[in-house]
Amino acid sequence: MRATVVLGGLAAAATGSVVAGGLVLDNGDSNVAAATVAAPTQQSPSRVAAAPVPVRRAVSVSRSSDRRAATDPTKAAALAAAAPSQVQAIARTEDAADSDPKSIASALLGEFGWEGSQFGCLDSLWTRESGWNVHADNPSSSAYGIPQALPGAKMASAGPNWESNPVTQIRWGLGYIQSRYGSPCNAWGHSESHGWY
Repeated sequence: MRATVVLGGLAAAATGSVVAGGLVLDNGDSNVAAATVAAPTQQSPSRVAAAPVPVRRAVSVSRSSDRRAATDPTKAAALAAAAPSQVQAIARTEDAADSDPKSIASALLGEFGWEGSQFGCLDSLWTRESGWNVHADNPSSSAYGIPQALPGAKMASAGPNWESNPVTQIRWGLGYIQSRYGSPCNAWGHSESHGWY
C-alpha cells in the first residue's frame, strides 16, 4: 500500500495531475500526456504493478483560436452569441448627398482654406441665389443649382451627378467663389453691390 501512495505521488508530481482509483483528474495543464496508476497486486501488498492510463486532454482556448474563429462567419456568429455582453462595432455609412446642403457647405469650408466665420456670408449669398435648392433653375438666365452656375453644365467639372447632388454643386460653387472672389464674404460683398456674383 505504501508503494501505491509513493507512485501515485510521483505520477502527480510528474504530470501535474492527481491519480485516484484509475481516474486522472487534470489540473488544467494541457501538457499532460499520460500517467500511471499504481495498484497492489494479489501477491504482495508491497509490490506494485504500473499500468498506463490515458489522460484526457482538456480543450484549451486561446486568443489565437478566437482570431481564427473570427475569420469564419459561422464561428464568429457562434462566438458573438456565446458572449452577448460584449459590445460589437457596427459600421455604418451614409451618403453625404442626403445631408442638409447648409451642413455640407459648412463642413467643406475648411477644404478651401476658410474659417467657419465665412459661412454666414455664404448662407446669405446662396439663400438669395437659390434658397439652397439643388434643383433651382432660373428660367431667364438658365443658371442652375445651389450656386446658380451659368450654365449649369459647368458643374460637370466637379462630378457627373451635378444636376442632383448637393455635394457636387457646393464643391463647384466654393471653387468658383475661391477663384473669382477669394472668399464667400468677398462674393457676398460683390453680390450686395452689383446684385449678382
